Amino acid sequence: MPFRKLHSDIKETLERLKITTPTSFESNSIPVIKSGANVYCTAPKDSGKTTTLILTTLQKLKCEAAGNSPRAIVLVENKEKALELYDSFINYTKYNSLRVYVGYEQLHIDVQKSEIFEGIDILISTPESMNKLLLLNGVNIADLKILSIDDAEFLTKTTAYNAIMSITQSIQRCQFVMYSEKMHPVLQRFESYFMEYAKIVSE
Repeated sequence: MPFRKLHSDIKETLERLKITTPTSFESNSIPVIKSGANVYCTAPKDSGKTTTLILTTLQKLKCEAAGNSPRAIVLVENKEKALELYDSFINYTKYNSLRVYVGYEQLHIDVQKSEIFEGIDILISTPESMNKLLLLNGVNIADLKILSIDDAEFLTKTTAYNAIMSITQSIQRCQFVMYSEKMHPVLQRFESYFMEYAKIVSE
């Protein structure tokens, strides 16, 4: 079954990338995420979690730039994952106006602040770097619509866990989507904090 009910720009991009049929995980998860609910997405490696993350982010932002503050944030474990995901996003945003920015601990915080200030739509970051930006007023999250966490198992580590708790306390209203291979008890615990009334899509 082809991808349906997605923005026309996304359909064109999928055509360009020769992606015609969604995986069963993509078919099950995309409509639930599009509904606006908080979602736990659990599925094995190579089920289409990253593609789902990218497509639902683009759909949420209607494939076009707006304002100067990030409307989507994606948190990943480290610099390598951040750069890898950035490259994947660029594949999908090449022909639309969305501005994707990547930040990580090794990039000086003042550089990140000044580059973000110029205007971005999607911010890819690590929890530690994101938390530092928030503490230094280096990013405005007033327009934030969706926060996704890729391969969320890393949040079981203390520093990442503390950073995500701090970040989510700063966010007033936003959709949260968490992707992982399995439902870890630590991830489930977030339901008492920012993953309220979360739906679960598992493969």
